[in-house]
Amino acid sequence: MNSGELSHIDSSGNARMVDVSVKPDTARLAIATGAIRMSTATFDLIGRQALPKGDVLTVARIAGIQAAKRTSDLIPLCHPLAIRGVDIALELDRSLPGIRASAQVRCVGPTGVEMEAMTAVSIALLTVYDMAKAVDRDMVLLDIRVESKDGGRSGSWRRSPPGSENAP
Repeated sequence: MNSGELSHIDSSGNARMVDVSVKPDTARLAIATGAIRMSTATFDLIGRQALPKGDVLTVARIAGIQAAKRTSDLIPLCHPLAIRGVDIALELDRSLPGIRASAQVRCVGPTGVEMEAMTAVSIALLTVYDMAKAVDRDMVLLDIRVESKDGGRSGSWRRSPPGSENAP
């Protein structure tokens, strides 16, 4: 297969799951981030743990961990992986106002965990939305993206800093 071909398409143009059985298991790490912006009133309610549904950040953290473990059930053609660790950080950020989320996902396997990290962040932030939507339906999810990945044949990759030539 040359570099211009899609690996999830067979020679007849049919979707397929890539065969990773010949790839060596290596330690893999991916970090993804994202945010949810909300009203100042909602931000304050979450900060005081005063929402009717309870402790938003704890529930969102658990949801993100569960989501990382279930990514292959959600994303077609994504390989199920033996996740070794998931760390979710949720930080209140008054400048948004809102919550910034990051996920670090680790495994030892034949393919990377970028999708697991982005799924963890997405579901953690969606959980915040679900728990706070009764008081703020205008919340917006922002900037969900992979920040870095390590392991595998391609080695390490880091997102370019804002303002650099290769930054999005």
